Amino acid sequence: MRRLSLVTHFFAKCCVSFRYICLLIAFVSGTIGVGLAKEEVKKVELDAVVTDFTLKDAAGVPHALYKLSENKPATVVLFLATQCPVATDYAERIAALVKTYSEKKVQFIGINSNKQEKIEEISEYNEKHGFEFPVLKDPENKIADYFGARRTPEVFLLDAERVLRYAGAIDNSPKEPTKHYLKDTLDLVITGKDIPKASKKTRAIGCTIKRIRKTSVDRTP
Repeated sequence: MRRLSLVTHFFAKCCVSFRYICLLIAFVSGTIGVGLAKEEVKKVELDAVVTDFTLKDAAGVPHALYKLSENKPATVVLFLATQCPVATDYAERIAALVKTYSEKKVQFIGINSNKQEKIEEISEYNEKHGFEFPVLKDPENKIADYFGARRTPEVFLLDAERVLRYAGAIDNSPKEPTKHYLKDTLDLVITGKDIPKASKKTRAIGCTIKRIRKTSVDRTP
């Protein structure tokens, strides 16, 4: 009877130890997983060179940032949307900016990162608003995450060396702007002048980008 009791006690201790080992492995694995998820999300900083990337347009044609921006004095990356009324308020203004600065060889690149907006919508929207520049689909929000883009419209201005020089809003109002952030910084970059530190970043006005959920630590801004 005593031998049976000892055997039972031994197995009970083994089960408890095994349980603690399993919990420890799960905890460590979870911690490592979260750490890797955080490490994967890298963002470009102001005054740093933007890494090359390739995305497809509505016709399925791939476009690389470095190829599009080659020999350009400046490149404007715009995060756009088809279902955002604020972005639509800016559509005519964006088309006018593209027309004005195309004469100065500035490259505009649109990016749609909204998970719910389909390729067909993007194509129709571009044609409707006369967007004569590539608008690329960012299906997994990787480029939005890289730039730290939160809203539409939101712009990121690169100089001739593809250094990020400005990030934020196009101007200070969707209706009647009195300050023209993008235009002012574009003029400085094109002429090779420095942008004042206080003018390098503004808060974008618009709808939040609807992201896909990648990990438990992902957050839609």
